[in-house]
Amino acid sequence: MKCYICATGGRDADAVTTCIACGMGVCMDHVRREEVELAEGGYPFPPRKLSKTLPRMLCPRASKRIGAGRWVPQRLERGR
Repeated sequence: MKCYICATGGRDADAVTTCIACGMGVCMDHVRREEVELAEGGYPFPPRKLSKTLPRMLCPRASKRIGAGRWVPQRLERGR
């Protein structure tokens, strides 16, 4: 699979993952790692935030939309 963002820009780069929000293939230059908060509880009880987070891989567009100032986007470094 190729990186969608690179392909639309005329570059040829292999995707290393897919965005969990939109399914777009993204390369190391475009992938964003977000630590998503977890919650437990269900109807009729209100959700309770857990102390652990869950890492998710996102494209830049989804990272901006999901983050909205709540999570700080981190760029993955090669070899990590």
